[in-house]
Amino acid sequence: MRIGLLGTGPWAQAAHAPALALHGELDFAGVWGRRPQAAEELAGRHGTRAYDDVDALLADVDAVAVALPPDVQADLAVRAARAGCHLLLDKPLAPTVEQGRAVADAVREAQVASVVFFTTRFQPEAEAWIAEQAEVPGWFTARAQWLGAVFTGDSPFAASPWRRDKGALWDVGPHALSVLLPVLGDARRVTAAAHGPGDTVHLVLDHAGGASSTLTLSLTAPPSAAGAAVELRGEAGVTLLPESSQGAVPALVRAADALLTAARTGRAHPCDAAFGLRVTQVLATAEALLGGARQKCPEVP
Repeated sequence: MRIGLLGTGPWAQAAHAPALALHGELDFAGVWGRRPQAAEELAGRHGTRAYDDVDALLADVDAVAVALPPDVQADLAVRAARAGCHLLLDKPLAPTVEQGRAVADAVREAQVASVVFFTTRFQPEAEAWIAEQAEVPGWFTARAQWLGAVFTGDSPFAASPWRRDKGALWDVGPHALSVLLPVLGDARRVTAAAHGPGDTVHLVLDHAGGASSTLTLSLTAPPSAAGAAVELRGEAGVTLLPESSQGAVPALVRAADALLTAARTGRAHPCDAAFGLRVTQVLATAEALLGGARQKCPEVP
């Protein structure tokens, strides 16, 4: 499969480009970016071609990986799907439900494969744990903490305009939801949402399986307090999400494997654009609750 990369920022450099170059079943065919010089530099490091015209790249490949801000990703993903390209996307799928739905609709109408890279879902230990817990009945509650130090430590993502605008809810919230939803069931209702220090938010969700969950999300945690944890409690006892032995690049290689499989078989992956849309809907509901009246718990549309 010939695949192109859209994006040249820190995430494209640290994760996407190395993963595409390493993958044995992908032909890393080119890079396009909003900064042509950056595209030239990134393509040169990985022995591929820089494209000035995104449509020329789309015409030359079977698939694209996207490492761009959510609003830019959403528009280009629609364009790529309509050009017949399979999609390896990043989270969040889009910053609004309308844009997320446009991506999911374009994927369905073009009948292309899609995978959204929720990192934890493509780490072997976590993937196995999620699948195992999804088969266990009687979960009562869950607690998820995703605490980053992007704005308090030395992070290359601190200058990201969309992260500064959307905060932890949209950056690390997708990670927490990608673990909780397949285990506890869809989020039927956001029952509470509150602001904490910095960009920290606290959410309470009511799930279709009958359990509730609490989420604490932050990009402004002290570096010494940063980290992620998920705890489930129910009839089977207590279990914790295992730590992963692999970083982002091996996980992205596994995500590319998933895209290849979905393209070959025509079977949708659990982390496809439709799931990405669902996560976007939950985040948008929580965002509305955080910014508006709280007398009534909103249904998740």
